[in-house]
Amino acid sequence: MSQYGAVAEPARGLARSTTFGAERNPARLVAFSDAVFAISITLLVLEISPPEDTRHLAHGLATLWPSYLAYALTFLLIGQVWANHHVMFDHLRGTDWVVLLLNTLLLMTIAFLPFAASVLAAAFRDGHGQRTAVVFYGFALGLAASLFNAIWGYASRRCRLLSTTVDPAAARAIGRRFRLAPLWIAAGILLGALLPVLGVAVITALIPFYWLPIRGEIARAKRPRGGGRE
Repeated sequence: MSQYGAVAEPARGLARSTTFGAERNPARLVAFSDAVFAISITLLVLEISPPEDTRHLAHGLATLWPSYLAYALTFLLIGQVWANHHVMFDHLRGTDWVVLLLNTLLLMTIAFLPFAASVLAAAFRDGHGQRTAVVFYGFALGLAASLFNAIWGYASRRCRLLSTTVDPAAARAIGRRFRLAPLWIAAGILLGALLPVLGVAVITALIPFYWLPIRGEIARAKRPRGGGRE
């Protein structure tokens, strides 16, 4: 088979129609999403205002630690969503109107996170409203996680938009990893309503966990019967 023949099959697959319109190549959706992730993650540093009193600059910089914490936490969380967004769309052969809508809502919540981070930083810096700030921050993050799961749940249902890179077992493994995030964040919100520092710590624990590879993500190649070679 020539190199031109190799790309013919995906093109035919994208031509099929669904209840919500013809399937479309996800390349433009991913490129647009990458731009929103990049802008959102860059806006975080603009929420950190330099100290006004330069006569005691070292002290002023030190008192900004809540802004540094909110910046680092949200930067890594948005980066994590971006990385898993690529994992998800690497396994989709196309998109339709439902995926486009859900992804737009997801990006809307991602673009909102810099504001939520600034609220969190201000509350810990001033020492007031910390419980409300953690709940507010966690709710914004949890909404993003829920929309993320909605995209994967819709696309993977009955292998509606899945490519050949995943089999049903691999799709279930990815789904189990993704579904854990809203529950994890909900636990952080509940704890944050009681003990704000503990709530932030629970949400922070998402970062190392979700940077781990997803076990069972890659579909196993099926060996021919008899163990022979093709």
